[in-house]
Order: sequence, then structure tokens, then C-alpha cells
Amino acid sequence: MQSLIQRIKNEGQNLGNGILKVDSFVNHQVDPQLMDEAGREFARHFKNIGATKILTAEISGIAPAVFTGLHMNLPVVYARKRKPITMPDQVLLTLAPSHTKGRTVELIVSPEYLAGGENVLIIDDFLASGATIMGLVRLAEAAGANLVGIGALIEKTFEPGRAILAPLGVPIVSLAAVKSMEGDKISFA
Repeated sequence: MQSLIQRIKNEGQNLGNGILKVDSFVNHQVDPQLMDEAGREFARHFKNIGATKILTAEISGIAPAVFTGLHMNLPVVYARKRKPITMPDQVLLTLAPSHTKGRTVELIVSPEYLAGGENVLIIDDFLASGATIMGLVRLAEAAGANLVGIGALIEKTFEPGRAILAPLGVPIVSLAAVKSMEGDKISFA
């Protein structure tokens, strides 16, 4: 998606150690027009996969997932990182390492909103190591849901995420593919 690539070129910052800062339009401040365009693009790619629900991770995956849900007319469930008192005692829970947080985080979903037999499309902000998305896959599997696709706004193709996810046998779509981040440069595939 050219507009996303252009925003990364203009505003993205290579912080080193494989960390790409896109806080001005994705991860802290959200550009709704850009997320709407991304949602429309994901909807175009995934229109025929039979998804019944979109799953993402709190917090940066919510904006692209919600706009994808809007364009696909699907509900969006996000895995929380802390269990609120409103959630039932029995939850779906997994752990995933977070590269940007530098620690392992919990991903928690209420079984009220992710059930067996659903066809789940995962949408997230980044595909890098694949750890967060694999955590979401584990949640879907624990619920008895079927994974039907994976979408990421930005993929770091120099990290192993796609190779880790490929054996799942579902379509994997990224809207911007970063092939390297060396020095202060960000290069695209």
C-alpha cells in the first residue's frame, strides 16, 4: 500500500535493534484515514476467505482491525494484556514475548467472544518475529476456532515471522514490507 509506505518513509524512525517507530500514525497517534484505507485493502484481499470474526492484540492492532471489520462487516475481538474484573474467571490465555516491551506479555480473550467453529482472520500492526500473531493463533485454537487468514500493516521481511506462520497454510498479507533497517535507513521490498 503506497500511502503506508510513504508515511513510513516520511515519519518512520529506525530506533535500532529492529525497532521501527511509527507512533505518529499507528502506535500512539492513529491516522484514521490511513487506517480506513488499510482496512479497505485488507477487506479486498480477504473478501473470499469466509471470515466470521477478526482477532487482534491490544493496543496497536485495534485500529487496523476495526477498520478491516468495518469494511468486511465483521465483529472485532482484541486480546487484552490485563484481565479486567468484567471478564469471567475462565478465560483463554497465552503468553507472547514482546520485542518493543522487552518482556513477555499475556494475551487474554473471554470465551464469550471467541468460540468454536468461528472463522478467524487475524489483523495486527506488525509481522516481525511472529510471536504475537502465534499467540493469537493459540487463542483461536484454544477456542476451537478456525484460522482463515493473517494480515499485518507492516512486515519486517528480515525477521522470521512469515516463515514461522507459513506452515499454518492460510493467506498472509502485509501492506508494507520492510526488507532492511540498517543504520538510520529503512528499505522496502
